[in-house]
Amino acid sequence: MAELMNEKQARGEGRESRAERRWFRFERIEAWQLARLFNRGVYSATRKFPKEEMFGLMSQLRRASVSISSNIAEGSGRNSDVDFAHFLEIAYGSLMEVVSQLFCALDEAYITEIKFNELAAQANILAGKITGLTKSLGRKPRISQPSTLVVRPSTSP
Repeated sequence: MAELMNEKQARGEGRESRAERRWFRFERIEAWQLARLFNRGVYSATRKFPKEEMFGLMSQLRRASVSISSNIAEGSGRNSDVDFAHFLEIAYGSLMEVVSQLFCALDEAYITEIKFNELAAQANILAGKITGLTKSLGRKPRISQPSTLVVRPSTSP
């Protein structure tokens, strides 16, 4: 009976819905939740990239995007706030990497300015949440406060 119950729980079947179930500390962290949503946006945007970018910019964007939520989750499982703050800094760095790569995607016309602005706005909010979480741990973040990203109009040579 216990084995059957464990199998049902492993498949997500049981009394609690997935939204109600919170097995891990990181699932309750708003920055992690926002990072998951941001990751979905990045994956959606990169589906339209040309095939020759499959192992280039598309792959790099996706890996850096996944790294954000992964580092928040890993840090939340550490034994000290100092360690957690370190992983939050890595997550923040991955977020900045994604934003920089989104500029590259915009420059190459792989994404529209509208899609860029949408993702940049999400990144800006996520950056603030990561910074706030770092401060809540009693650590002064070495990262700067997020600023509003502005896309400069492209200039043709």
